[in-house]
Amino acid sequence: MQRILLIAVFLVLGYGLWASPDLKEIAAGVALFLFGMISLENGFKAFMGGALETALRRSTDRLWKSIGFGIASTTLMQSSTLVSLVTISFVSAEMITLAAGIGIIMGANLGTTTGAWLIAGLGLRVDIAAYAMPMLVFGVILLLNRSRALKGVGYLLMGIGFLFLGIHYMKEGFDAVQEGFDLAAYAVPGLPGLLLFTAIGMAVTVIMQSSHATLLVIITALAAGQVTYENALALAIGANLGSAFTTALGGLTANLGGKRLAVAHVLFNVMTAAVAVALIGQMAWAVDQISGWVGIAEDDFLLKLALFHTLFNLLGVVLLAPFVRPLERLLIRYVHFAPPPAEQPRFLFPESLKTPATAVTAVRNEVAHLYDNAHGLIAHGMSLRRRVIDSDASLSQAVRQTRRIMPLDVDDIYETKIKSLHSAIVGFIGEVHAREISEQWTERLYDLQQASRAIVEAVKATKHLHKNLSRYGVSPSPSVREHYDGIRVQIARLLREIGQLRTEEPGAVTSLSLDSLRLGLERSSMERMNSINRMIRDRQLPPQIATSLMNDEAYAHEIGEKLIDASRVLLQSDEPGDRIADERLALDEGDIERIARGSKPTADAPGETTP
Repeated sequence: MQRILLIAVFLVLGYGLWASPDLKEIAAGVALFLFGMISLENGFKAFMGGALETALRRSTDRLWKSIGFGIASTTLMQSSTLVSLVTISFVSAEMITLAAGIGIIMGANLGTTTGAWLIAGLGLRVDIAAYAMPMLVFGVILLLNRSRALKGVGYLLMGIGFLFLGIHYMKEGFDAVQEGFDLAAYAVPGLPGLLLFTAIGMAVTVIMQSSHATLLVIITALAAGQVTYENALALAIGANLGSAFTTALGGLTANLGGKRLAVAHVLFNVMTAAVAVALIGQMAWAVDQISGWVGIAEDDFLLKLALFHTLFNLLGVVLLAPFVRPLERLLIRYVHFAPPPAEQPRFLFPESLKTPATAVTAVRNEVAHLYDNAHGLIAHGMSLRRRVIDSDASLSQAVRQTRRIMPLDVDDIYETKIKSLHSAIVGFIGEVHAREISEQWTERLYDLQQASRAIVEAVKATKHLHKNLSRYGVSPSPSVREHYDGIRVQIARLLREIGQLRTEEPGAVTSLSLDSLRLGLERSSMERMNSINRMIRDRQLPPQIATSLMNDEAYAHEIGEKLIDASRVLLQSDEPGDRIADERLALDEGDIERIARGSKPTADAPGETTP
């Protein structure tokens, strides 16, 4: 559907550019304006580095704070889309409440009206193209630097420059169109015109994915006399209504919380547009009255349009604000989305029950399938792409470059990709036990069942760790962030090393290799715990953060232990003799701890040795 729509837009636009040379300037102006907005977003992202996320967490404990944050951030970045999508990601990660997210969305809608004021009050009254050229020149020079901060400044300058150029070309294009023919002659009066131009404004915003760009088109067309003031009001209502489409698209990829926020955004915009359409006469009268009070000339339709845009968004906020909590409860109660189908086993089929050997092989393969799913979930839980862990890229560098923690609904993934497979494995093993099999195979099935259980426990520990990682993983405190960076690198490195061992044939990897991984895990955990205790003694950490660090250290240690336990079972040989020899080489937990502390293992048990 999206591809068909894109092709249709290209065909219509291509015909328009061929048929009307004046349309080229208008289209170029819109393109430059949109590119300027993209550059501005890139510039602000270079400076965020967790700052936006930190401000978001601290500014949502009250509704008025949430609305104020939405207004301020959208006014600063001139992109309600960026603010809305970041808000969806935070609601998805359960870092802010749904009510707080609704408040930010309302504030973002109000903050986006500042763009109309800037364009109407400055953009079309000053020759801003003269200011655009120097900004583009200096912006490109700064982009050639390696410094991330200087590149961010370069993107900001280029963004403003392209915005100015876009406004200039839009104005020139509509002035040229006016000399050829008058589009205002096709104005539709009354309610039909109101509904028609509202739909047009919505459609244009959906296509351009930017209410700012739509408002630029509306204001420049109004300034050139190509649309009437009444039709421009309807177009502004439609632009506001269409802006919810982008948020709705972002909500499709979010979890249930993000989807509920996207629904709230659509409801808010639809309600605001409905009120504006129903009270269009009264609102136009209010705009005339307020214009007289603040000194806007009676025939200054550009500023009156900006005032109208602000007024009906403000009315929507005033009407909805008292009902945010009830709306939150209704969304939680009634908005549900069908969960994705649970992943089906790949190897557990009735045919595998014919012999103990085929049954054990099937279970081993299914446990490996379960491990692969857990590997991806834990990697994302550490806010790292799986392809990064599976590559030779520097894990430390990937962790240091993290600007935000990936939102992750561990519960959803656990239900569909972990619990379903674990249940199937347990059920299949029960069917095998119902048949007459030897003790050798019974023990092997028991080990595989324990390995499956260890994978499940590693995922559950990841859920708890990810919750605090989302709060403190990009902490402004260097010591706190360094601690979580260490946890993330350790788990990622463990996933990589186990992945490399799993490329070997079963039985080719000895317990000594896994003992080495466990020893590294133990040493790293001890070093971080010593660091936490030192910071507590030096009063460098608040007690509540110190407690979180200790808990998360325990979760990280549990993840590592369970992954190693599961890997030991998956990598060991099915031959009894090989397993006995391998077990004699293995170190027990006491030996691992003593070596990690700098001592040597005891020699009580025969066959034990230091790796």
